[in-house]
Amino acid sequence: METYCGANCAQCSDRADCKGCAETNGSPFGAECIAAFYAGQGEGELPRCKARLIAAFNALHIPDMEPVTELNLLKGAYINLSYTLPGGQQVKFWDDNTIYFANQQHKKGSDRCYGVAANRTYLLVSEYGCGGADAEIVAFRRWN
Repeated sequence: METYCGANCAQCSDRADCKGCAETNGSPFGAECIAAFYAGQGEGELPRCKARLIAAFNALHIPDMEPVTELNLLKGAYINLSYTLPGGQQVKFWDDNTIYFANQQHKKGSDRCYGVAANRTYLLVSEYGCGGADAEIVAFRRWN
């Protein structure tokens, strides 16, 4: 399959469900891929977007979060944790079939992690335990 971002499709665990970037105009799972969008904006725009996002995450200065140095492309189903709001409602923020920039950062001095994720408009930082347990929203902001 031809990709817009240079990913190696042969190594993707979701390959059987993927319809391909070029074949779907950047919506391989039926929803937007952030990499396809920025790659379509012109040469060099995809790495510029990643760099801006990394800077935006690091500018939050979240205590005990290691600096973000890399973002990966991940399907929403892998990062779409459930959060309990103050009123007790359970919510998810992402679409399971959209491709986001995301990564996991270790929380210094803890067995918990931070998850960072972004689409074209918002960035989210959450803290969670093993397997995404007890997820809490740390920051949810408009970035672009």
